[in-house]
Amino acid sequence: MGTSTQTLLFAAELVEENGTYALVVEDVRRGTVQSTPVPKNMVDKLPTFLSALAAKLNPPPRRHW
Repeated sequence: MGTSTQTLLFAAELVEENGTYALVVEDVRRGTVQSTPVPKNMVDKLPTFLSALAAKLNPPPRRHW
């Protein structure tokens, strides 16, 4: 049985402070951090975006009749 190693490349957090939101992304390899404000309406839609992304990247198997 083979082994695999996972390497963290990026780490992301969505943070809220005093009613404002920011996406904070760390590039682990380079040791840099970027932050950008995110509107609340986008935060509210995040679960929908993540579901759509997961569906796009992992489509269900196609059935052949």
